[in-house]
Amino acid sequence: MDFAAYYENQRKLVENYLKNRIAKKGISKVDDAMEYSLMAGGKRIRPILLMAAAEAVGSKGYNYLPVACGLEMIHTYSLIHDDLPCMDNDDYRRGRLTNHKVYGEAMAVLAGDGLLTLAFEVMLEQKNVEPRALIETVREMAMCAGNFGMVGGQGLDIEFEGKQITPEQLRKLHAGKTGALFIAAIRGGAHLAGATDEELLALTKFADLLGLAFQITDDILDVEGMAEELGKPVGSDEKNHKSTYVSLYGLKAAHELAEKTVNEALECLAGFGEKAEPLRQITKMMTKRKN
Repeated sequence: MDFAAYYENQRKLVENYLKNRIAKKGISKVDDAMEYSLMAGGKRIRPILLMAAAEAVGSKGYNYLPVACGLEMIHTYSLIHDDLPCMDNDDYRRGRLTNHKVYGEAMAVLAGDGLLTLAFEVMLEQKNVEPRALIETVREMAMCAGNFGMVGGQGLDIEFEGKQITPEQLRKLHAGKTGALFIAAIRGGAHLAGATDEELLALTKFADLLGLAFQITDDILDVEGMAEELGKPVGSDEKNHKSTYVSLYGLKAAHELAEKTVNEALECLAGFGEKAEPLRQITKMMTKRKN
């Protein structure tokens, strides 16, 4: 397949949907702050993963754009809040000033709140799926975004800051903070497309390993990456006294663990044949990225 063309086409579908949906304005300037971060570009990995998972079980990914784009809104809200001075205190994201540096801290908090709540409104605009499947998908996404998933992982990130933690604790932290939304994306697309229990099990394992590989790569890039390519400062983990896969295992071992995890993730897709080729290519792209 021409993966570059495939990915660009899917990304444009997501961009256009987000652009049209965020154009529906509310009653205050918080809309501008929401739009600033939502439309700041990015790879749109999570919504594209959702669509690719639907394709892996025999459906058309573009049929599920509302749910896919709702998930991207959840991801964007998390970035706005993660950049705040009370969290990671970052000034740049995707090559430009972070939300709070442009709109102030209070408006940035509200922009994140607005995107999180809008996400569920948008997801429930999804048409032409079994109501039970949509309800279960949205329920799982809420759980993955909340205290059992992303928010819980962020809580552990704060709790463990400045502490020496074990590999098991690090895995638990990032399974929540990073991995949970990958599981939400993959399981969401599979659920909506009518996956069997066997297909769902294989894709869930794949998503878990993909999230781990993505985070290890992220930790490596924070050491080896270039700020110009990343669109944000490097070395922020060390600055914030955070344990990472590099600090716990060393750079060489982190590279080896990333490669091993990628291979295990790809093995989970063996039973899906050519239909899972987009998922395979996205996995390779995510773990060989420079930003």
